[in-house]
Amino acid sequence: MKTFELAQSGVQVSSVILGLMRIATLTDDQIRLLYKAAKDSGINVFDHADIYGDVPHQCEARFGTAVKMSASEREEVVVQSKVGIRSGFFDFSKDHILQRVDGSLAALKTEYIDVLLLHRPDALVEPEEVAEAFETLHNSGKVRHFGVSNHTPGQIRLLKTAVRQPLVANQIQLSIAHAPSIAFGIAANMAGLDQSVDRDGDIINYSRTHDMTLQAWSPFQRGFFGGVFVGDRENFPKLNIVLDELAEKYGVSPSAIAVSWIARHTANIQTVLGTTTPERVSDAAAGADVSLTREEWYRLFTSAGYTLP
Repeated sequence: MKTFELAQSGVQVSSVILGLMRIATLTDDQIRLLYKAAKDSGINVFDHADIYGDVPHQCEARFGTAVKMSASEREEVVVQSKVGIRSGFFDFSKDHILQRVDGSLAALKTEYIDVLLLHRPDALVEPEEVAEAFETLHNSGKVRHFGVSNHTPGQIRLLKTAVRQPLVANQIQLSIAHAPSIAFGIAANMAGLDQSVDRDGDIINYSRTHDMTLQAWSPFQRGFFGGVFVGDRENFPKLNIVLDELAEKYGVSPSAIAVSWIARHTANIQTVLGTTTPERVSDAAAGADVSLTREEWYRLFTSAGYTLP
C-alpha cells in the first residue's frame, strides 16, 4: 500500500486508515480478525475516539482488550484518537482534554497515543487552554502528535495563536459524492451555481500550503450521512456505471475505485474505512494502489453530478 509522511511528524502512514467506531458489539476474535485484515492490507493507522460506543471509551476498550501488541508491534502502528465531544455539547477545556486522554490510554492499554485530534470545533474554545493541555500531554509522553477534525482554516489559525506543536492532520468528510471541498474551487465565481460556494474556507489548499495531512471519513457516503452511493443506482446511476467500468478495468471492486479517487488527489489524502468486515477492509484498501488517470478521476467527479464549467 502507498505510504507517505504524516505532515511534519516524521511518521510513515498508510494511505488507508481503519476506523473503529463500530466495534463495540464485536467479539475479541472478530476484532482481532479485523485488525489482522487491516495489517495484511498494509494499513498501519487505527482511528478511535473517546465517544465511540454506547459509553465513553467503549470501543477503545474493546480494541485494547482484544488486540494485545508487543512493544515492537506497538511501535509499528499508529494509534489515533479524538476528544472534545460530550453529550449535547463540545468541550475543548484543558481539564476535559486531559481527563479523556487518560481514559483513552487506560482503555487502549497503551502508554501513548500517536496522534490526538480535536473532534469537532468547540465554539467556546480558548486556545490557551488547548495549548496548556497539549503541552502537558506532549511533555509527559502521553501524546506524540496533535491535529484536528472537521475544522476550517480560520479555526485552525485561531488554535495556532497559542498551540506550539504542529497540527499534523485534519479529518473531514469527503467522498466522490460529497466533495464540496474540491468542487467549489473548480467552479469558483460561477454565479448562481451552488457548487461554487466555499463552505469550509478552502481547506484542501490551506492544508497543502500549511503542511497538514487530510483524512477523509465516510468515503462511501453521500451528503451528511445521506447513505452509501456505491451500488445506489437509483440516485447515482451514472456514477455507478463508471465505478463498475473502472472496477472491471483495474480488477478491483467499485468500493476500491471510490477509495482510489481519494487517494489519487495530489494532496495525499488518507481514507478512513469504517467497516467491521475483514473482507471489506481488504477489498476497499486495494483501491489505494490503483492509479487512476487524470481523465478517469474527472469522469468519476462529473458522473457524481459535479460541474466542469
